[in-house]
Parts: sequence; structure tokens; C-alpha cells
Amino acid sequence: MRSRTAGMWWGTAVEAPDPGALARFYSELLGWPIGHEEPGTAIVAAPQGAVYLVFQQATDYRAPVWPPVDGEQRPMMHFDFQVGDLDAAVADAVALGASLAAAQPQENVRVLLDPAGRPFCLCLDED
Repeated sequence: MRSRTAGMWWGTAVEAPDPGALARFYSELLGWPIGHEEPGTAIVAAPQGAVYLVFQQATDYRAPVWPPVDGEQRPMMHFDFQVGDLDAAVADAVALGASLAAAQPQENVRVLLDPAGRPFCLCLDED
């Protein structure tokens, strides 16, 4: 966008049944602080810049199904996080409340489900 200038923030909004709990999960997972929290909304902000994740209350939230199944709620988006040690990153995420998905499509990627049941990927840095 031409109207954006250096230092302007950007991010994504994610629906959640419990935005505060999901924000705390991602805050711990990423090591990013919770920048703002109020009833129905919690924001996790990258400490090094203008990137944020906002978690918003969603009544009637339905967790997506992974892998996708016809007729079920599909994952509309997911997070990918590059990691240096895949096994350690999976263990850390599970200790924080994630669960390992049954279907694992790639050897260098692990699909996990966050506490709201949304898939996210940990991708091994193979460089």
C-alpha cells in the first residue's frame, strides 16, 4: 500500500473462543509480550517491531479439522514458524498446551494444534 510508511504496524486478527488464553499461549510460544488485553480482545506484539497478532472473541467458534475433511470447518489460515531444533520446538509447544496433529505431511515440518484446535506448523531451518 502506498499510504504505508516505515514504522507503521501490521498484523492479523484471529478468532478464538478464549482470546486471552490463546494470546498467552502464543506469547509464551514466541516470547512476545502481550501488549494489550481487554474483554474479548488480546494482542501479542513482536518486541522488535510493528508486527502483532490480535485474538478476538468468537462466539460459536468451531475449531478447524486437520487434515481438511469435506463438509467440516476447514483451516482458513495457519501460522508457520521456522525453528532450529524441531524436536525441542515441538516439546516446548506441547508443554505450553499444543497437541501434535495425527497427520504429518512433511518430514521437516510438524503440524500442531493450538489450544483452540487451530493448526500451526513448526518448520525446520535446514540452511
